[in-house]
Amino acid sequence: MPSMNELVRQHTALDDSDLEWLHLLVSEWQLLSDLSFADLVLWVPTRDGTRYVSVAQMRPNTGPTSYQDDMVGHLVPRGRRPMLDAALDEGRIVREGDPEWREEVPVRVESIPVRRQGRVLGVIARNTNLLTVRTPSRLELTYLQSASDLAQMIAAGAFPFENQQVDMDASPRVGDGLIRVDGDGIVQYASPNALSAYHRMGLAADLVGHHLGRTTAELAPSRGPVDEALAKVASGWAPREFEIEAHDGVIQFRAIPLKPKGTRIGSLVLLRDVTELRRRERELITKDATIREIHHRVKNNLQTVAALLRLQARRIESDRGREALEEAVRRVGSIAIVHETLSQNLDERVEFDEIADRVLAMVAEISPGKVTGRRTGRFGILDAEVATPLSMVLTEVLQNALEHGFRDGDTGTVEVSAVRGGTTKEARLLVTVQDDGVGLPEDFDPHRSGNLGLQIVRTLVEGELGGAFDMVQAAERGCRVILDIPVPAEK
Repeated sequence: MPSMNELVRQHTALDDSDLEWLHLLVSEWQLLSDLSFADLVLWVPTRDGTRYVSVAQMRPNTGPTSYQDDMVGHLVPRGRRPMLDAALDEGRIVREGDPEWREEVPVRVESIPVRRQGRVLGVIARNTNLLTVRTPSRLELTYLQSASDLAQMIAAGAFPFENQQVDMDASPRVGDGLIRVDGDGIVQYASPNALSAYHRMGLAADLVGHHLGRTTAELAPSRGPVDEALAKVASGWAPREFEIEAHDGVIQFRAIPLKPKGTRIGSLVLLRDVTELRRRERELITKDATIREIHHRVKNNLQTVAALLRLQARRIESDRGREALEEAVRRVGSIAIVHETLSQNLDERVEFDEIADRVLAMVAEISPGKVTGRRTGRFGILDAEVATPLSMVLTEVLQNALEHGFRDGDTGTVEVSAVRGGTTKEARLLVTVQDDGVGLPEDFDPHRSGNLGLQIVRTLVEGELGGAFDMVQAAERGCRVILDIPVPAEK
């Protein structure tokens, strides 16, 4: 199905600012559809003026649809639907005509001109399924009256509100709770869900007949001068979204001033009880903070362990014993780097490039000034269960290269390169560590030979990370270590 952008640019003469207005309208018109109990189809005249193209469609959440099929992209010649012509040419809402019959379903059709800065850009066809028509309730009458007011505002170019982009996924909807107030802010009607929300905030009486702004301000915790502003906002004097926490409830509001003839006659206030949603969000925030604090403390403890090992190494006279403890210090340090990075993040994922650079700098201290290290490519974001063993593997491989790849006094380079790719289901991380040192001894088997460090590498890569490990002689000189690790695709 083509997008609205594609249809408008392909078939119509509307400019980008007009298109932006249509997007703003479409982001809001679920409200009109639900209040009308009707399907909406947006028709825009083509560039030559001989046809209309449907660029958007909306079905109601509050009633049966009158269109089983998608209408977006349909073209109809001018003259076939006289109500579209009349609304476009005369700039007025057209309601005349008998119901149409679609697959044995009677449908009432109305046309609402979409005006912007004095020009009619297109027409909304409002299609109401009349198959289940009955005597409307007070709630339904309030819905329909509010829909009529909004339709007049669209026809006058007063709705949607400019510079008031609304996230409809997060905003209250018609069915969540609706309050209609008059021009003085007095409640004329409150839906059952709206009344329940106010009871959650501590209201013991009915809302009808009370001033919504003052009632809301009385229920909210006192904030001095803010109360006066809150009373105005809650009464719907301006298009606003806000939340109020009172008693044991958190209520989300959206105020929509109604100005069908240019003068404010009242407001529509949509509201939703988000108490449980906010409670869960706070629990998640607390959980995230706890996890970050745990990582911070683990990092501190590991650094303490590393410091104790370093002190112990200084007291040992045996060179081999001192070297073993220094290796242990670097292993502990590589894990501490991961936990330090995790303590600064909101989730259990890290940008591993920073960790790789810090590990490279830490290991390079073994041979200061003789061998330089560098990184190319990008590791990307990795989960903690991958980052921790990978940092240890990288530490061991780099340490091995610096200790055994170069003789005393040699100069050289160790390069760490990372390539991440593959499909979403089979993403891989290919890591290469290459030095230009003396290379591998003859008859060296990387899968059997080697010191404790290489045994750790094999165990972590093949066992914990589920990857492959190999060491080969470099093409010119030196040694090349290859790590092939399965990783989740980056989001």
